[in-house]
Amino acid sequence: MHFIDQATIRVKAGDGGRGCVAFRREKFVPKGGPSGGDGGNGGSVWVVASKRLNTLYHLQFQREWKGGRGEHGMGSNCSGQHGEDVSIELPIGSVVRDKTSGELIADLTHDGERVLIAKGGRGGWGNQHFATATRQAPRFAQPGEEGEARELFIELKLIADVGLIGLPNAGKSTLISVISAAKPKIADYPFTTLVPNLGVVSADGGETFVVADIPGLIEGAHEGHGLGDQFLRHVERCSVLVHLVDLSANEQPDADAAVIARELAAYSRTLAEKPRIVVGSKLDSAIEGNSEKLRAYAAKQGYEYAEISAVVGDGVKELVRLLARFVRENRDAGQAPPPVRLDAGDTEEAGAPVVHLSPAPQDDEL
Repeated sequence: MHFIDQATIRVKAGDGGRGCVAFRREKFVPKGGPSGGDGGNGGSVWVVASKRLNTLYHLQFQREWKGGRGEHGMGSNCSGQHGEDVSIELPIGSVVRDKTSGELIADLTHDGERVLIAKGGRGGWGNQHFATATRQAPRFAQPGEEGEARELFIELKLIADVGLIGLPNAGKSTLISVISAAKPKIADYPFTTLVPNLGVVSADGGETFVVADIPGLIEGAHEGHGLGDQFLRHVERCSVLVHLVDLSANEQPDADAAVIARELAAYSRTLAEKPRIVVGSKLDSAIEGNSEKLRAYAAKQGYEYAEISAVVGDGVKELVRLLARFVRENRDAGQAPPPVRLDAGDTEEAGAPVVHLSPAPQDDEL
């Protein structure tokens, strides 16, 4: 499995070059004097958000990044060359922290965003800078400063407007395959989805938003049961959560819904308080009385409620309109960044979350 969403790397900015101690001895310069040049500055290390990437897989092969060292100063007032900067490309949605202190260094949300994470050392002054009326032949110069070095923890949080959550086999992958061009694996056994999938949904009027399908949760996920809650970070940026509950699984859909609610609360208070829509799925094969039970649960918790059958198409158009309204309202309130859009020519890494830009089926095609 090549979907990597966490990585630890070490970065070291380049050291500055030493200043030079030198004196002029030209034939037609009778007084001469100090002529030591300055050392060059060390190269800095930057992180750059790039839409070309969608995982941290490339960081598994290079764990150390170093900026170029500044050249030492030279005679005849010649300064050393500056060291080359190093840029580390990261996917949009990457969060960079200092591993030791936990300090937030960068949160990359836009393509091309560039953040300095380790500054190169300043080059030392040559002896030409230390000449005075009383000290006309200084025989010393400054050493170069050391570049910054730090260990970084990088975490990828996919940027999507809507996050699909629920128990395994709740119908999340089927729904995203119907409302977008995403083609996730769909089967009748648990944990079919092993990595998040992204799909772009087209609503009425050409409005679009991004939906993330998160691998299923089970009770005790925050303790590591099943696939654990390792993928919940990918819905932390979402405007709205869609909680799918299988109406055909058993006669306790409200209890199933409560399991996911507890897992969200155990993971993050912020995540638990996000706007949420409870959706009863597999309406075409629902057990009698389950719709009423789940509707009552949603009303008690204060959530919007909807029912769909993704296979048949019942309620799907209405759900897309509801999602578009929720996304529009919450995105305007600044609760989520703008959606990620990839160019059609972008390549996809094996096992990576896939963003499909083909338009979703229109109303008359559902």
